[in-house]
Amino acid sequence: MKEGMTSPALARMAAVPPTPNVLARTGRGLVDLLFPPRCVICRQTGSSFCAVCLERVQPVGEEARSILRAGGFPANSLRSAGVYVPPLSLAIRQFKYRGRTDLAASLGGLMARHWQSCSIHVDLVAAVPLHEKRLRERGYNQAGLLAIELCRTARLPLLSPGMLARQRDTEHQVRLGPDERRHNVKDAFVWNGPPLDGLTLLLVDDVATTGSTLEACAEVLMHSGASHVWAL
Repeated sequence: MKEGMTSPALARMAAVPPTPNVLARTGRGLVDLLFPPRCVICRQTGSSFCAVCLERVQPVGEEARSILRAGGFPANSLRSAGVYVPPLSLAIRQFKYRGRTDLAASLGGLMARHWQSCSIHVDLVAAVPLHEKRLRERGYNQAGLLAIELCRTARLPLLSPGMLARQRDTEHQVRLGPDERRHNVKDAFVWNGPPLDGLTLLLVDDVATTGSTLEACAEVLMHSGASHVWAL
């Protein structure tokens, strides 16, 4: 961590998310006893994304990871916990569009295990933000939920909501081509926190296609003083 960033300053902008308390875990356990969770893929009871289906997630090869970097991606590297094909794509769509926030633990855990295997040091984690209008409509930021689970597992401090913000309500990227995606998110993000003073950050999102959203966020963080930005 950069020496110029004091502990009180860091504590105000980021902290490791706490684990659920005993009461919350007990309540969740009682709900699971009454209504056992089923895997969104194979429908077996026991968990929302079972170990067997998680094992079927296709890993991303080194060649695919380097494509965005070779194209001038401003982050130092893009890492991914899996390829967006079944079963992972099916689980993410349920998580993102069907309100299945219970999948955050499995998907965030998958990201955490992948990140820990990379052995890369970062000072802070930032989730790609939603615009406040989209957040009200959906009720949650899927990237934020993934980042919480990742930080709990990897014991990393997560930036408080609002530090990195989406100042413009952009169109859904899924409807756009590569050039349109880059134009859609240009100047869409803003940094509201103190100077990052050479810190290394990990930027978390649910899906990367062309990397345009991650690129726009990384540019803001670098302009705000970050020395390195990794994307996951």
